[in-house]
Amino acid sequence: MLKRKFKMRTIIIFLVCMIVLLSLLMTDILVSRSINDNSIRNEEEKALMIARIVSQSEIVQNGLKEEKAEEIQQYANKVRQSADVLFVVVMDMTGIRYSHPNSELVGKSFEGGDETLVFERKEYSSISEGTLKTSLRSFTPVINERNEQVGAVAVGISLENIQQTIDQNHKNIVLGSLFGLLVGLIGALLIANYIKKTLYGLEPPTIAKIFEERNAMLQSVHEGIIAVDKNGRITLVNKSAQKLFKKAGLPKEPVGMDVSTYLPTTGLDRVLKTGESELGAELTINGISLLVNRVPLIVDNQIIGAISTIRDKTEVKELAKQLTGVKLYVDALRAQSHEVKNNLHVILGMVRIGAYEQLKTFILQLVNHKNHEIGQVIDIKDAVLSGFLLGKLSYARECGVDLTIKSENVIPKTRSSDVIHEIITILGNLINNAIEAVEDRKFKKVDLQFSHYNNLLKMVVKDTGSGIKTEDVADIFEKGFSTKGEDRGYGLALVKTSIDHLGGNLMIDTFAGFGTTITVEIPYEAEVDPID
Repeated sequence: MLKRKFKMRTIIIFLVCMIVLLSLLMTDILVSRSINDNSIRNEEEKALMIARIVSQSEIVQNGLKEEKAEEIQQYANKVRQSADVLFVVVMDMTGIRYSHPNSELVGKSFEGGDETLVFERKEYSSISEGTLKTSLRSFTPVINERNEQVGAVAVGISLENIQQTIDQNHKNIVLGSLFGLLVGLIGALLIANYIKKTLYGLEPPTIAKIFEERNAMLQSVHEGIIAVDKNGRITLVNKSAQKLFKKAGLPKEPVGMDVSTYLPTTGLDRVLKTGESELGAELTINGISLLVNRVPLIVDNQIIGAISTIRDKTEVKELAKQLTGVKLYVDALRAQSHEVKNNLHVILGMVRIGAYEQLKTFILQLVNHKNHEIGQVIDIKDAVLSGFLLGKLSYARECGVDLTIKSENVIPKTRSSDVIHEIITILGNLINNAIEAVEDRKFKKVDLQFSHYNNLLKMVVKDTGSGIKTEDVADIFEKGFSTKGEDRGYGLALVKTSIDHLGGNLMIDTFAGFGTTITVEIPYEAEVDPID
């Protein structure tokens, strides 16, 4: 049978109440003992004080000297009543009483057996039982003016009265303890509710599970993650971030270090001050280019820290290129598919109406047209590139643009498939931009020319568009810059990146109102045919 797990709130209340209860119990024991001792000591001092006063009274001293018990009896009873004690007994040196609450016992010997020391001029207290109930008795010798002891005084206080006083004090302590326990219970409830609210109502096992899951997620993500507290101290660095930092030559264990010391250019200290997020920023660490996002951690409108995600910029570039290449392939295939579907509809319509002569002529035109297009790319020996260009011919025709492809000589296959991917990224964006540039022009013409000499591939894209403004030429390759609206301006930036990656160069020749010519030259090593 599984043990029942108590809720944190129950555990906190139980622990606090137990601590308060044990504390109050120990306090009760110690205070009660102290009060008991103090009560007895106070009663002792009270009895001794009364005994001293009585022993120094002229009535007592003269009465003992002259053996006048009646005067001493009257005086002792007055003192007893006013002091509220059990008895005040005056006795001579033989122990014969000169006073007693019971007048019949006057003249008789003192009882109890604890009076012997007083006749040796000693002052003390004891507990004993005499003719009255058991009492606390204080003894004081009576010394005359000649410094001679002529008798003794015994003052008794009932132990029942002392016990009543002790019980009353103990009752007050118990009531105080119960009140303290009630306050402790209320405090425990408040603390438990506060802690539960602080922890969003979660129980410790749930918190532990969330913590483990959070660590597992942070360590498993591909992006590097670094977090700091409000003082700029590094509190978390996941495995991906450690790999990037190791690659950049930074220390292995940054947790606990000041982020401005460990990574001065991280920008997290700036985010802690401003409280503003910084997304898509670039960061270079010892030659390693990174893309970072920086976000402040805000709780109850207070900045408690900041977190940054880091990724190798090279990986992001590669991913962007792949996505761009796939998009260009898809666009080319879609254009061809759309064109074929339109032609099939035309053929189906002619078959249904029986226009076989017109059908024959249409099919011959399609074949000739297709042969013409294939003829434009026949000198391009790379099947991927030539297929891509055929798709662009279909796309241009769909847009009502006359796209012409020419090759000055045979363009051989390249040794590296990565080069073809980069070429497709370059041509795809340049051709698309050229088609968009002539869509609103009366004469819609785009020319693409290839030439290959001395391991150098030259590509020229020429359009009859409106040209590029002189003031915009310097900015068109910047990411996000566009004159065509928002969420544009990425194509030419990718073109520039691909050309730089291949180690090529680009030239622009443009005149407002007369079109644009873009020339791209890149290293291009031909594939060597295997020797039979």
